[in-house]
Amino acid sequence: MRRRSANNERPLAPTAPRRRPGSSPAAGQADVPPAELNPASSLSKVVRQRELANATRVGNSRPSRPSKQAIAASTSGIRPTRRVRPVATQVVLNRGSSSSSGLHPLSNGQSNAALRAYEETTLGSFDRIVPVLKRLSALQHEADFIAQAQRLAVAELGHELPAPVLEQAWTSQLDMRTLFAWCVFEAYEQSSISFFNDDPLAAQAGSRDGDAFNAFLLDCGFHLLDITPCADGRLAHAIAYALRLPFSSVRRRSHAGAMFDVENTVDRWVKTEHRRYREGTPNPAHADTRYLKVVVYHFSSKDPCHEGCAAHGSNDEAAAAQGLQRLKDFQQAVENSFCCGASVDLLLIGMDTDTDAIRVHVPGRDGSTDLESWLDARDVYEATRTLRADQARERITELVEAAAASTPDAGMVKLVAHLLENNLSQIDYVRQYHGGSYSDFGHAERFIGVGIGFKEVHLRNLTYFAYMDTVEEGAPDLDVGVKIFKGLNVSRGLPIPVVLRFDYHGAVPGARERAIAHCTRVKAAIEARYSDLCQQGLLHTLLTVRDRDRHVPAETVSSSITFNTGGGH
Repeated sequence: MRRRSANNERPLAPTAPRRRPGSSPAAGQADVPPAELNPASSLSKVVRQRELANATRVGNSRPSRPSKQAIAASTSGIRPTRRVRPVATQVVLNRGSSSSSGLHPLSNGQSNAALRAYEETTLGSFDRIVPVLKRLSALQHEADFIAQAQRLAVAELGHELPAPVLEQAWTSQLDMRTLFAWCVFEAYEQSSISFFNDDPLAAQAGSRDGDAFNAFLLDCGFHLLDITPCADGRLAHAIAYALRLPFSSVRRRSHAGAMFDVENTVDRWVKTEHRRYREGTPNPAHADTRYLKVVVYHFSSKDPCHEGCAAHGSNDEAAAAQGLQRLKDFQQAVENSFCCGASVDLLLIGMDTDTDAIRVHVPGRDGSTDLESWLDARDVYEATRTLRADQARERITELVEAAAASTPDAGMVKLVAHLLENNLSQIDYVRQYHGGSYSDFGHAERFIGVGIGFKEVHLRNLTYFAYMDTVEEGAPDLDVGVKIFKGLNVSRGLPIPVVLRFDYHGAVPGARERAIAHCTRVKAAIEARYSDLCQQGLLHTLLTVRDRDRHVPAETVSSSITFNTGGGH
Protein backbone atom coordinates (compact mmCIF):
# COMPACT_ATOMS: atom_id res chain seq x y z
CA MET A 1 0.00 0.00 0.00
CA ARG A 2 1.41 3.39 -0.98
CA ARG A 3 2.14 5.51 2.05
CA ARG A 4 0.10 8.70 2.12
CA SER A 5 1.56 11.83 3.60
CA ALA A 6 0.08 12.97 6.87
CA ASN A 7 -1.92 16.17 6.95
CA ASN A 8 -0.02 18.23 9.48
CA GLU A 9 -2.43 21.15 9.25
CA ARG A 10 -5.02 19.51 11.52
CA PRO A 11 -5.43 20.89 15.01
CA LEU A 12 -4.24 18.49 17.67
CA ALA A 13 -6.68 17.19 20.24
CA PRO A 14 -5.47 17.46 23.84
CA THR A 15 -6.41 13.82 24.45
CA ALA A 16 -4.50 12.34 21.53
CA PRO A 17 -1.31 14.21 20.67
CA ARG A 18 -0.02 13.09 17.31
CA ARG A 19 3.21 11.13 17.26
CA ARG A 20 4.35 11.17 13.66
CA PRO A 21 7.81 11.46 12.18
CA GLY A 22 8.60 14.77 10.54
CA SER A 23 8.16 15.28 6.83
CA SER A 24 11.83 15.92 6.19
CA PRO A 25 13.93 13.08 4.75
CA ALA A 26 16.13 12.94 7.82
CA ALA A 27 13.21 12.53 10.18
CA GLY A 28 11.44 9.89 8.17
CA GLN A 29 14.35 7.93 6.82
CA ALA A 30 14.39 5.27 9.51
CA ASP A 31 10.65 4.74 9.22
CA VAL A 32 10.41 3.67 5.59
CA PRO A 33 10.73 -0.10 5.07
CA PRO A 34 12.81 -1.30 2.13
CA ALA A 35 10.63 -1.48 -0.98
CA GLU A 36 11.84 -4.92 -1.94
CA LEU A 37 10.64 -6.56 1.27
CA ASN A 38 7.27 -8.19 0.68
CA PRO A 39 5.69 -11.05 2.60
CA ALA A 40 6.26 -14.42 0.97
CA SER A 41 3.72 -17.20 0.80
CA SER A 42 6.10 -20.13 1.28
CA LEU A 43 5.82 -22.25 4.43
CA SER A 44 8.76 -23.26 6.56
CA LYS A 45 9.44 -26.99 6.55
CA VAL A 46 8.49 -29.19 9.46
CA VAL A 47 11.81 -30.26 10.95
CA ARG A 48 10.73 -31.98 14.11
CA GLN A 49 7.91 -34.38 14.97
CA ARG A 50 5.60 -33.52 17.84
CA GLU A 51 7.23 -36.08 20.08
CA LEU A 52 10.21 -33.74 20.45
CA ALA A 53 8.01 -31.56 22.65
CA ASN A 54 8.49 -34.16 25.39
CA ALA A 55 12.24 -34.60 24.90
CA THR A 56 14.51 -33.36 27.66
CA ARG A 57 17.14 -30.93 26.53
CA VAL A 58 18.67 -30.07 29.88
CA GLY A 59 22.31 -31.06 29.88
CA ASN A 60 22.43 -31.54 26.12
CA SER A 61 22.49 -27.94 25.02
CA ARG A 62 25.78 -26.87 23.56
CA PRO A 63 27.63 -24.29 25.68
CA SER A 64 28.29 -21.04 23.90
CA ARG A 65 30.53 -18.11 24.53
CA PRO A 66 29.06 -14.70 25.27
CA SER A 67 28.77 -12.48 22.22
CA LYS A 68 31.02 -9.49 21.75
CA GLN A 69 28.05 -7.28 22.54
CA ALA A 70 27.47 -9.07 25.85
CA ILE A 71 31.14 -8.77 26.80
CA ALA A 72 31.10 -5.09 26.01
CA ALA A 73 27.88 -4.68 27.99
CA SER A 74 29.48 -5.95 31.18
CA THR A 75 32.20 -3.33 31.03
CA SER A 76 31.16 -0.20 29.21
CA GLY A 77 27.42 -0.54 28.57
CA ILE A 78 25.70 -1.63 25.39
CA ARG A 79 24.38 0.07 22.37
CA PRO A 80 21.21 -0.93 20.57
CA THR A 81 21.74 -3.74 18.10
CA ARG A 82 22.00 -2.70 14.47
CA ARG A 83 21.67 -5.01 11.50
CA VAL A 84 25.08 -5.16 9.84
CA ARG A 85 25.02 -8.66 8.32
CA PRO A 86 22.50 -10.79 6.42
CA VAL A 87 19.89 -12.18 8.78
CA ALA A 88 20.92 -15.78 8.09
CA THR A 89 24.25 -15.15 9.80
CA GLN A 90 22.72 -13.78 12.99
CA VAL A 91 22.33 -17.07 14.83
CA VAL A 92 22.42 -16.88 18.62
CA LEU A 93 21.76 -20.07 20.56
CA ASN A 94 22.50 -18.86 24.06
CA ARG A 95 24.07 -15.65 25.27
CA GLY A 96 25.86 -16.78 28.32
CA SER A 97 24.77 -19.19 31.02
CA SER A 98 22.92 -18.34 34.21
CA SER A 99 23.81 -21.60 35.93
CA SER A 100 26.74 -20.16 37.86
CA SER A 101 24.81 -17.30 39.46
CA GLY A 102 21.26 -18.63 39.40
CA LEU A 103 18.36 -16.54 38.14
CA HIS A 104 18.59 -12.94 37.04
CA PRO A 105 18.02 -10.55 39.99
CA LEU A 106 14.80 -9.36 38.35
CA SER A 107 13.58 -12.85 37.47
CA ASN A 108 10.45 -14.16 39.18
CA GLY A 109 11.21 -17.77 40.06
CA GLN A 110 7.88 -18.31 41.80
CA SER A 111 5.97 -17.20 38.73
CA ASN A 112 8.15 -19.43 36.57
CA ALA A 113 7.29 -22.47 38.68
CA ALA A 114 3.55 -21.73 38.48
CA LEU A 115 3.67 -21.24 34.73
CA ARG A 116 5.65 -24.44 34.32
CA ALA A 117 3.05 -26.40 36.26
CA TYR A 118 0.28 -25.02 34.05
CA GLU A 119 2.25 -25.81 30.90
CA GLU A 120 2.97 -29.39 31.92
CA THR A 121 -0.60 -30.07 33.01
CA THR A 122 -2.29 -28.66 29.92
CA LEU A 123 0.11 -29.77 27.21
CA GLY A 124 0.47 -33.13 28.93
CA SER A 125 -3.23 -33.81 28.43
CA PHE A 126 -2.69 -33.52 24.67
CA ASP A 127 0.67 -35.26 24.50
CA ARG A 128 -0.57 -38.40 26.29
CA ILE A 129 -3.12 -39.09 23.56
CA VAL A 130 -0.86 -40.80 21.02
CA PRO A 131 0.88 -43.08 23.57
CA VAL A 132 -2.52 -44.17 24.90
CA LEU A 133 -3.84 -44.91 21.41
CA LYS A 134 -0.74 -46.96 20.64
CA ARG A 135 -1.42 -49.08 23.73
CA LEU A 136 -5.05 -49.48 22.66
CA SER A 137 -3.92 -50.72 19.27
CA ALA A 138 -2.11 -53.60 20.92
CA LEU A 139 -5.16 -54.47 23.05
CA GLN A 140 -7.96 -54.27 20.49
CA HIS A 141 -8.27 -58.05 19.99
CA GLU A 142 -8.38 -58.90 23.69
CA ALA A 143 -11.60 -60.46 24.97
CA ASP A 144 -12.25 -57.65 27.46
CA PHE A 145 -10.89 -54.93 25.20
CA ILE A 146 -13.65 -52.39 25.83
CA ALA A 147 -13.30 -52.56 29.61
CA GLN A 148 -9.49 -52.36 29.40
CA ALA A 149 -9.67 -49.46 26.96
CA GLN A 150 -12.00 -47.44 29.15
CA ARG A 151 -9.93 -48.02 32.27
CA LEU A 152 -6.79 -46.95 30.44
CA ALA A 153 -8.45 -43.84 28.99
CA VAL A 154 -9.85 -42.71 32.32
CA ALA A 155 -6.53 -43.31 34.09
CA GLU A 156 -4.34 -41.57 31.49
CA LEU A 157 -6.63 -39.05 29.80
CA GLY A 158 -9.29 -38.39 32.42
CA HIS A 159 -12.27 -39.33 30.27
CA GLU A 160 -13.87 -42.33 28.59
CA LEU A 161 -13.70 -43.09 24.89
CA PRO A 162 -16.75 -43.23 22.58
CA ALA A 163 -18.25 -46.68 22.98
CA PRO A 164 -19.42 -47.09 19.34
CA VAL A 165 -15.83 -46.89 18.11
CA LEU A 166 -14.61 -49.44 20.63
CA GLU A 167 -17.50 -51.83 19.97
CA GLN A 168 -16.59 -52.06 16.28
CA ALA A 169 -12.97 -53.03 16.92
CA TRP A 170 -13.69 -56.78 16.69
CA THR A 171 -15.20 -56.52 13.20
CA SER A 172 -12.72 -54.07 11.68
CA GLN A 173 -9.56 -52.15 12.50
CA LEU A 174 -9.90 -49.73 15.40
CA ASP A 175 -10.72 -46.26 14.00
CA MET A 176 -7.69 -44.42 15.33
CA ARG A 177 -8.38 -41.24 13.37
CA THR A 178 -11.75 -40.75 15.01
CA LEU A 179 -10.38 -41.63 18.44
CA PHE A 180 -7.50 -39.19 18.04
CA ALA A 181 -9.75 -36.28 17.07
CA TRP A 182 -12.19 -37.17 19.84
CA CYS A 183 -9.43 -37.13 22.45
CA VAL A 184 -8.00 -33.82 21.22
CA PHE A 185 -11.44 -32.21 21.44
CA GLU A 186 -11.94 -33.62 24.94
CA ALA A 187 -8.55 -32.25 26.02
CA TYR A 188 -9.46 -28.82 24.63
CA GLU A 189 -12.82 -28.80 26.42
CA GLN A 190 -11.20 -29.74 29.73
CA SER A 191 -8.50 -27.08 29.32
CA SER A 192 -11.16 -24.43 28.66
CA ILE A 193 -13.14 -25.45 31.73
CA SER A 194 -10.03 -25.40 33.91
CA PHE A 195 -8.90 -22.02 32.58
CA PHE A 196 -12.13 -20.19 33.33
CA ASN A 197 -13.03 -22.04 36.55
CA ASP A 198 -9.59 -22.17 38.18
CA ASP A 199 -7.86 -19.07 36.75
CA PRO A 200 -4.45 -20.83 36.60
CA LEU A 201 -2.73 -17.66 35.33
CA ALA A 202 -4.27 -15.54 38.13
CA ALA A 203 -4.98 -12.80 35.61
CA GLN A 204 -8.71 -12.68 35.00
CA ALA A 205 -10.57 -9.37 35.10
CA GLY A 206 -10.57 -7.99 38.63
CA SER A 207 -7.49 -9.96 39.68
CA ARG A 208 -4.76 -8.23 41.64
CA ASP A 209 -2.26 -8.48 38.79
CA GLY A 210 -4.80 -7.31 36.24
CA ASP A 211 -5.83 -4.24 38.22
CA ALA A 212 -2.21 -3.36 38.99
CA PHE A 213 -1.20 -3.50 35.33
CA ASN A 214 -4.23 -1.49 34.24
CA ALA A 215 -3.20 1.27 36.62
CA PHE A 216 0.41 1.03 35.46
CA LEU A 217 -0.63 1.28 31.80
CA LEU A 218 -2.63 4.45 32.46
CA ASP A 219 0.33 5.86 34.35
CA CYS A 220 2.45 5.27 31.24
CA GLY A 221 -0.05 7.30 29.23
CA PHE A 222 -1.97 4.52 27.46
CA HIS A 223 -5.61 3.60 27.98
CA LEU A 224 -5.56 0.39 25.92
CA LEU A 225 -2.92 -2.13 24.86
CA ASP A 226 -3.83 -3.88 21.60
CA ILE A 227 -1.34 -6.58 20.59
CA THR A 228 -1.25 -8.59 17.35
CA PRO A 229 1.20 -11.50 17.43
CA CYS A 230 1.67 -13.79 14.46
CA ALA A 231 -0.85 -16.65 14.34
CA ASP A 232 2.03 -19.13 14.56
CA GLY A 233 1.50 -21.42 17.57
CA ARG A 234 5.02 -20.63 18.77
CA LEU A 235 3.68 -17.18 19.74
CA ALA A 236 0.45 -18.33 21.38
CA HIS A 237 2.09 -17.75 24.77
CA ALA A 238 3.46 -14.30 23.90
CA ILE A 239 1.14 -12.42 26.26
CA ALA A 240 1.11 -14.56 29.40
CA TYR A 241 4.64 -15.99 29.18
CA ALA A 242 7.04 -14.01 26.98
CA LEU A 243 5.71 -10.57 27.98
CA ARG A 244 4.24 -11.68 31.34
CA LEU A 245 1.14 -9.52 30.97
CA PRO A 246 -2.29 -10.25 32.51
CA PHE A 247 -4.39 -11.61 29.65
CA SER A 248 -7.45 -9.66 30.82
CA SER A 249 -5.56 -6.37 30.39
CA VAL A 250 -4.56 -6.94 26.77
CA ARG A 251 -6.61 -7.00 23.58
CA ARG A 252 -5.10 -9.84 21.54
CA ARG A 253 -5.94 -10.77 17.96
CA SER A 254 -3.44 -13.01 16.17
CA HIS A 255 -2.99 -13.04 12.39
CA ALA A 256 -0.63 -14.84 10.02
CA GLY A 257 2.50 -12.75 9.74
CA ALA A 258 0.94 -10.34 12.29
CA MET A 259 -0.87 -8.79 9.29
CA PHE A 260 -3.94 -7.60 11.17
CA ASP A 261 -7.03 -6.26 9.41
CA VAL A 262 -6.79 -2.47 9.40
CA GLU A 263 -10.52 -1.79 9.00
CA ASN A 264 -11.50 -4.14 11.84
CA THR A 265 -8.85 -2.62 14.07
CA VAL A 266 -10.16 0.87 13.34
CA ASP A 267 -13.63 -0.36 14.34
CA ARG A 268 -12.24 -1.62 17.66
CA TRP A 269 -10.49 1.71 18.18
CA VAL A 270 -13.82 3.47 17.65
CA LYS A 271 -15.52 1.25 20.21
CA THR A 272 -12.74 1.91 22.70
CA GLU A 273 -12.96 5.69 22.31
CA HIS A 274 -16.76 5.56 22.41
CA ARG A 275 -16.65 3.82 25.80
CA ARG A 276 -14.32 6.52 27.07
CA TYR A 277 -16.84 9.18 26.03
CA ARG A 278 -19.95 7.36 27.22
CA GLU A 279 -18.74 5.45 30.29
CA GLY A 280 -15.36 6.93 31.22
CA THR A 281 -13.86 3.43 30.83
CA PRO A 282 -11.00 2.84 31.32
CA ASN A 283 -10.62 6.61 31.78
CA PRO A 284 -12.47 9.75 30.67
CA ALA A 285 -12.12 10.86 27.05
CA HIS A 286 -10.46 14.14 28.03
CA ALA A 287 -7.59 12.35 29.81
CA ASP A 288 -4.26 12.69 28.04
CA THR A 289 -3.74 9.02 27.19
CA ARG A 290 -3.39 7.12 23.94
CA TYR A 291 -4.37 3.85 22.27
CA LEU A 292 -1.24 1.71 21.80
CA LYS A 293 -1.13 -0.78 18.94
CA VAL A 294 1.64 -3.40 19.04
CA VAL A 295 2.80 -5.92 16.43
CA VAL A 296 4.88 -8.92 17.51
CA TYR A 297 6.74 -10.51 14.60
CA HIS A 298 9.02 -13.50 15.07
CA PHE A 299 12.25 -15.09 13.91
CA SER A 300 14.38 -18.15 14.65
CA SER A 301 17.91 -17.94 16.02
CA LYS A 302 18.51 -21.66 15.42
CA ASP A 303 17.37 -21.88 11.82
CA PRO A 304 16.64 -18.35 10.55
CA CYS A 305 16.30 -19.35 6.90
CA HIS A 306 13.65 -22.04 7.47
CA GLU A 307 11.98 -21.68 10.88
CA GLY A 308 11.08 -18.00 10.87
CA CYS A 309 7.68 -16.62 9.96
CA ALA A 310 6.08 -18.71 7.19
CA ALA A 311 3.98 -15.77 5.99
CA HIS A 312 7.18 -13.83 5.27
CA GLY A 313 9.28 -16.66 3.88
CA SER A 314 11.37 -16.93 7.09
CA ASN A 315 12.75 -13.45 6.38
CA ASP A 316 12.76 -11.44 9.59
CA GLU A 317 13.57 -8.24 7.71
CA ALA A 318 10.35 -8.65 5.73
CA ALA A 319 8.41 -9.60 8.87
CA ALA A 320 9.55 -6.45 10.68
CA ALA A 321 9.10 -4.17 7.67
CA GLN A 322 5.62 -5.40 6.84
CA GLY A 323 4.59 -5.31 10.49
CA LEU A 324 5.67 -1.68 10.74
CA GLN A 325 3.91 -0.80 7.50
CA ARG A 326 0.67 -2.35 8.76
CA LEU A 327 0.98 -0.34 11.98
CA LYS A 328 1.44 2.88 10.01
CA ASP A 329 -1.51 2.02 7.77
CA PHE A 330 -3.67 1.74 10.89
CA GLN A 331 -2.36 5.03 12.25
CA GLN A 332 -2.96 6.74 8.92
CA ALA A 333 -6.48 5.32 8.71
CA VAL A 334 -7.38 6.77 12.11
CA GLU A 335 -5.86 10.15 11.28
CA ASN A 336 -7.57 10.34 7.89
CA SER A 337 -10.97 9.23 9.18
CA PHE A 338 -11.38 11.29 12.34
CA CYS A 339 -10.87 14.94 13.11
CA CYS A 340 -9.20 16.83 15.94
CA GLY A 341 -5.82 15.14 15.54
CA ALA A 342 -7.04 11.67 16.46
CA SER A 343 -4.12 9.28 16.40
CA VAL A 344 -2.58 6.21 18.00
CA ASP A 345 0.85 5.18 19.23
CA LEU A 346 2.73 2.26 17.66
CA LEU A 347 5.24 -0.29 18.91
CA LEU A 348 7.13 -3.01 17.01
CA ILE A 349 8.51 -6.05 18.87
CA GLY A 350 10.39 -9.07 17.56
CA MET A 351 10.43 -12.44 19.32
CA ASP A 352 12.88 -15.33 18.98
CA THR A 353 10.69 -18.44 18.96
CA ASP A 354 13.64 -20.61 20.06
CA THR A 355 14.47 -18.74 23.28
CA ASP A 356 11.44 -16.42 23.78
CA ALA A 357 13.80 -13.43 24.04
CA ILE A 358 12.28 -10.26 22.61
CA ARG A 359 13.84 -7.33 20.82
CA VAL A 360 12.13 -3.95 20.86
CA HIS A 361 12.31 -1.28 18.20
CA VAL A 362 11.95 1.61 20.65
CA PRO A 363 10.05 4.46 18.95
CA GLY A 364 10.79 8.13 19.34
CA ARG A 365 8.37 10.69 20.68
CA ASP A 366 7.77 11.87 17.11
CA GLY A 367 6.58 8.37 16.15
CA SER A 368 9.72 7.32 14.29
CA THR A 369 10.78 3.65 14.37
CA ASP A 370 14.13 2.36 13.14
CA LEU A 371 13.90 -1.08 11.50
CA GLU A 372 17.67 -1.43 11.60
CA SER A 373 18.00 -0.87 15.33
CA TRP A 374 16.54 -2.65 18.34
CA LEU A 375 17.21 -3.46 21.98
CA ASP A 376 17.64 -7.21 22.56
CA ALA A 377 16.48 -8.64 25.88
CA ARG A 378 19.45 -11.04 25.92
CA ASP A 379 21.83 -8.10 25.81
CA VAL A 380 19.84 -6.47 28.60
CA TYR A 381 20.06 -9.71 30.58
CA GLU A 382 23.85 -9.82 30.33
CA ALA A 383 24.24 -6.11 31.04
CA THR A 384 22.23 -6.29 34.30
CA ARG A 385 22.68 -9.81 35.65
CA THR A 386 25.33 -8.82 38.23
CA LEU A 387 23.46 -5.75 39.51
CA ARG A 388 21.05 -5.37 42.39
CA ALA A 389 17.40 -5.28 41.43
CA ASP A 390 17.09 -1.50 41.81
CA GLN A 391 20.30 -0.93 39.87
CA ALA A 392 19.17 -3.30 37.14
CA ARG A 393 15.90 -1.42 36.68
CA GLU A 394 17.74 1.89 36.40
CA ARG A 395 20.12 0.40 33.86
CA ILE A 396 17.26 -1.03 31.77
CA THR A 397 15.64 2.40 31.62
CA GLU A 398 18.93 3.90 30.45
CA LEU A 399 19.29 1.25 27.75
CA VAL A 400 15.74 1.83 26.51
CA GLU A 401 16.31 5.59 26.27
CA ALA A 402 19.57 5.05 24.37
CA ALA A 403 17.92 2.61 21.93
CA ALA A 404 15.08 4.94 20.88
CA ALA A 405 14.89 6.04 17.25
CA SER A 406 14.76 9.65 18.44
CA THR A 407 14.05 11.46 21.71
CA PRO A 408 11.68 9.01 23.44
CA ASP A 409 8.43 9.56 25.29
CA ALA A 410 8.80 8.95 29.03
CA GLY A 411 5.68 6.81 29.22
CA MET A 412 6.81 4.60 26.34
CA VAL A 413 10.23 4.18 27.95
CA LYS A 414 8.56 3.12 31.17
CA LEU A 415 6.37 0.56 29.42
CA VAL A 416 9.15 -0.89 27.24
CA ALA A 417 11.43 -1.18 30.28
CA HIS A 418 8.65 -3.09 32.04
CA LEU A 419 8.24 -5.47 29.11
CA LEU A 420 11.98 -6.12 28.95
CA GLU A 421 12.14 -6.75 32.68
CA ASN A 422 9.26 -9.22 32.38
CA ASN A 423 11.00 -10.98 29.50
CA LEU A 424 14.06 -11.61 31.67
CA SER A 425 11.92 -14.04 33.69
CA GLN A 426 10.93 -15.83 30.49
CA ILE A 427 14.55 -16.11 29.38
CA ASP A 428 15.28 -17.78 32.71
CA TYR A 429 12.14 -19.92 32.29
CA VAL A 430 13.42 -21.34 29.01
CA ARG A 431 16.86 -21.88 30.53
CA GLN A 432 15.42 -23.59 33.61
CA TYR A 433 12.95 -25.91 31.94
CA HIS A 434 14.03 -26.19 28.30
CA GLY A 435 17.81 -26.10 28.43
CA GLY A 436 18.08 -22.55 27.07
CA SER A 437 16.10 -23.15 23.87
CA TYR A 438 13.09 -25.21 22.86
CA SER A 439 13.65 -28.68 21.46
CA ASP A 440 10.51 -28.36 19.33
CA PHE A 441 11.78 -25.21 17.66
CA GLY A 442 9.58 -25.91 14.63
CA HIS A 443 5.82 -26.21 14.53
CA ALA A 444 4.24 -28.60 17.03
CA GLU A 445 0.72 -27.22 17.45
CA ARG A 446 -1.98 -29.55 18.79
CA PHE A 447 -5.00 -28.12 16.93
CA ILE A 448 -6.14 -25.28 14.69
CA GLY A 449 -8.36 -22.63 16.25
CA VAL A 450 -10.72 -20.97 13.75
CA GLY A 451 -13.03 -18.02 14.33
CA ILE A 452 -13.02 -15.29 16.97
CA GLY A 453 -12.25 -15.99 20.63
CA PHE A 454 -9.88 -18.46 22.32
CA LYS A 455 -9.23 -16.23 25.28
CA GLU A 456 -8.08 -19.34 27.16
CA VAL A 457 -5.20 -20.26 24.83
CA HIS A 458 -1.88 -19.01 26.24
CA LEU A 459 0.53 -21.88 25.73
CA ARG A 460 3.30 -22.21 23.17
CA ASN A 461 2.58 -24.55 20.28
CA LEU A 462 -0.88 -25.42 21.59
CA THR A 463 -2.88 -23.73 18.82
CA TYR A 464 -2.41 -22.33 15.37
CA PHE A 465 -4.79 -19.36 15.20
CA ALA A 466 -6.88 -18.53 12.15
CA TYR A 467 -9.02 -15.58 13.18
CA MET A 468 -11.80 -14.93 10.71
CA ASP A 469 -15.48 -14.17 10.18
CA THR A 470 -15.69 -16.19 6.98
CA VAL A 471 -13.47 -18.81 5.37
CA GLU A 472 -13.27 -16.71 2.20
CA GLU A 473 -11.62 -13.77 3.95
CA GLY A 474 -9.54 -15.97 6.25
CA ALA A 475 -8.46 -18.49 3.61
CA PRO A 476 -4.76 -17.47 3.56
CA ASP A 477 -4.41 -17.94 7.33
CA LEU A 478 -6.34 -21.21 7.30
CA ASP A 479 -4.40 -22.59 4.31
CA VAL A 480 -1.14 -21.99 6.15
CA GLY A 481 -2.47 -23.84 9.19
CA VAL A 482 -3.69 -26.81 7.14
CA LYS A 483 -0.33 -27.02 5.38
CA ILE A 484 1.43 -27.06 8.75
CA PHE A 485 -0.81 -29.86 10.01
CA LYS A 486 -0.35 -31.90 6.85
CA GLY A 487 3.24 -32.18 7.97
CA LEU A 488 2.48 -32.63 11.66
CA ASN A 489 -0.50 -35.01 11.51
CA VAL A 490 -1.59 -36.14 8.06
CA SER A 491 1.90 -37.39 7.23
CA ARG A 492 1.49 -39.78 10.18
CA GLY A 493 -2.05 -40.82 9.28
CA LEU A 494 -3.64 -38.62 11.95
CA PRO A 495 -6.43 -36.09 11.30
CA ILE A 496 -6.27 -32.33 11.58
CA PRO A 497 -8.32 -31.22 14.62
CA VAL A 498 -10.06 -27.88 13.97
CA VAL A 499 -11.88 -26.10 16.80
CA LEU A 500 -14.36 -23.48 15.58
CA ARG A 501 -15.14 -20.71 18.03
CA PHE A 502 -17.32 -17.64 17.88
CA ASP A 503 -17.88 -15.57 21.01
CA TYR A 504 -21.05 -13.56 21.48
CA HIS A 505 -22.52 -10.95 23.81
CA GLY A 506 -25.01 -12.71 26.06
CA ALA A 507 -26.84 -9.48 26.78
CA VAL A 508 -27.86 -9.18 23.13
CA PRO A 509 -31.06 -11.09 22.27
CA GLY A 510 -30.46 -13.89 19.78
CA ALA A 511 -26.67 -13.51 19.88
CA ARG A 512 -26.01 -17.12 20.90
CA GLU A 513 -28.16 -18.50 18.09
CA ARG A 514 -26.41 -16.29 15.56
CA ALA A 515 -23.01 -17.42 16.84
CA ILE A 516 -24.05 -21.07 16.44
CA ALA A 517 -25.28 -20.35 12.90
CA HIS A 518 -21.96 -18.63 12.20
CA CYS A 519 -20.09 -21.74 13.35
CA THR A 520 -22.24 -23.93 11.12
CA ARG A 521 -21.59 -21.79 8.04
CA VAL A 522 -17.84 -21.75 8.60
CA LYS A 523 -17.82 -25.51 9.18
CA ALA A 524 -19.60 -26.07 5.86
CA ALA A 525 -17.12 -23.80 4.09
CA ILE A 526 -14.18 -25.66 5.61
CA GLU A 527 -15.60 -29.01 4.57
CA ALA A 528 -16.05 -27.71 1.03
CA ARG A 529 -12.57 -26.22 0.84
CA TYR A 530 -10.83 -29.33 2.21
CA SER A 531 -13.28 -31.96 1.02
CA ASP A 532 -10.58 -34.53 0.23
CA LEU A 533 -9.26 -34.44 3.78
CA CYS A 534 -12.75 -34.59 5.30
CA GLN A 535 -13.79 -37.54 3.16
CA GLN A 536 -10.75 -39.50 4.32
CA GLY A 537 -11.41 -38.70 7.96
CA LEU A 538 -8.27 -36.55 8.03
CA LEU A 539 -9.98 -33.34 9.17
CA HIS A 540 -12.48 -33.11 12.01
CA THR A 541 -14.22 -30.06 13.47
CA LEU A 542 -15.57 -29.12 16.89
CA LEU A 543 -18.07 -26.26 17.05
CA THR A 544 -17.99 -24.06 20.16
CA VAL A 545 -19.38 -20.70 21.30
CA ARG A 546 -18.83 -18.58 24.42
CA ASP A 547 -20.55 -15.70 26.15
CA ARG A 548 -17.83 -13.05 26.25
CA ASP A 549 -19.78 -11.00 28.78
CA ARG A 550 -19.23 -13.68 31.44
CA HIS A 551 -16.17 -15.51 32.72
CA VAL A 552 -17.36 -18.91 31.54
CA PRO A 553 -15.82 -21.77 29.51
CA ALA A 554 -16.56 -22.44 25.88
CA GLU A 555 -19.79 -24.30 25.14
CA THR A 556 -19.60 -27.23 22.73
CA VAL A 557 -22.39 -27.13 20.15
CA SER A 558 -21.63 -30.04 17.84
CA SER A 559 -18.85 -31.99 16.16
CA SER A 560 -18.08 -33.65 12.85
CA ILE A 561 -17.68 -36.90 14.80
CA THR A 562 -21.05 -38.63 14.74
CA PHE A 563 -22.13 -42.21 15.33
CA ASN A 564 -24.90 -44.17 13.69
CA THR A 565 -27.44 -45.44 16.15
CA GLY A 566 -29.37 -48.62 15.76
CA GLY A 567 -32.86 -48.20 14.43
CA GLY A 568 -35.79 -49.90 12.81
CA HIS A 569 -36.48 -50.35 9.17
